[in-house]
Amino acid sequence: MNQSTEPSTAFIPFAKPSLGREEEEAVLRIMRSGWLTTGAETLAFEKEFAAFIGSPHALAVNSATSGLHLALEALGIGPGDTVITSAYTFTSSAAVILHLGADVVFCDTAPDSYNMDPKALEKLLATTRNCRAIITVHIGGLPCDLDAILPLAARYGCAVIEDAAHAFPVHSGTAWAGTRGTIGVYSFYATKTITTGEGGMIVTADAKLAARMSAMRMHGIDREVWNRYTSKSASWRYSVTEAGYKYNMPDILAAIGRVQLGKALRFAEERTNIAKLYDEAFSGLPGLRLPPRLTAISTAGNIGHAWHLYSLRVGMDGNGPDRDQFVEALMQAGVGVSVHFIPLHIMPYYADRYKLKPEDLPNTLNIFNHTLSLPIWQGMTTTQASTVATTVRRVATEGADGQ
Repeated sequence: MNQSTEPSTAFIPFAKPSLGREEEEAVLRIMRSGWLTTGAETLAFEKEFAAFIGSPHALAVNSATSGLHLALEALGIGPGDTVITSAYTFTSSAAVILHLGADVVFCDTAPDSYNMDPKALEKLLATTRNCRAIITVHIGGLPCDLDAILPLAARYGCAVIEDAAHAFPVHSGTAWAGTRGTIGVYSFYATKTITTGEGGMIVTADAKLAARMSAMRMHGIDREVWNRYTSKSASWRYSVTEAGYKYNMPDILAAIGRVQLGKALRFAEERTNIAKLYDEAFSGLPGLRLPPRLTAISTAGNIGHAWHLYSLRVGMDGNGPDRDQFVEALMQAGVGVSVHFIPLHIMPYYADRYKLKPEDLPNTLNIFNHTLSLPIWQGMTTTQASTVATTVRRVATEGADGQ
């Protein structure tokens, strides 16, 4: 965390990107180059990201949603297929399945967790017809239990797509989150742990899948054609082999990403320090539960949690404050908070389409009803984090006294 004497009366936003002179200079460099869209800068970003996480292939795209769509398409997912994913996630994790004509099956979260329950998954795999893939979502930056999920997927012949939108950089002790499944997808949205404003990255060890996704992200063209305007030796000839998409990342965003990638470990340390401050402030406070976390400590720089979200649980034991009132009180006190996530199985579209009831996924519904997310972002000062902690403690205590 940064040290600061910032007044405690200032509104503390829920999220804020950390951008400095290096990012500004990188953008100006691209602007002055005369080439703004996908080109050498994006290729360099891909190589650097691949090297960082040890993946043979990394493909930059314009969003993690695009990346998930390309991943499913490359796996051949289509009408008649089903894909299992969590209901406790943002809508894009499920919407991309429907875009390809397949059906979604929602898995409950594990007890006392935001992540997919392997036991519930096993039951679904045994009863779901034509299940071709599983999309695991590492909520908040905490990896799913892939030690349990991957063997299940192998037993039932399912590919595993890691939705690692929240999970960079996270190391499980054996591998980076996003690299253990068939395909991993990261997000660089403005609120994420590193940002390009909009953007994402796909990683895979499968050369054929990588080639398919590379072509489909750029109109289904059979080769990279960006240099046909800048190189004397580049041919103007190309072939369209599929009806592809327009999912490429432009150089101007990749330039920001390269700078942010170089700061990723420092950013992770800053967020971890904020989480530790919160843990100390809230530990043992009646009516509050700390976020779930891994029981084992990572061996790679102790990065076992990306801390994209610090999701505090309130009133789960029946003796704490009401979540919605708690959120309102914090906002009124100048602390920006949010709720992650409204489960997809209670969203009108999915509930109507699949005739779902809220109680169909009891663990998911329970944790949603008691969860709020506190500010945690790189660049957040010690004063700001301490103010958040003090305010939460005060609101929690007042709520308990008022019962």
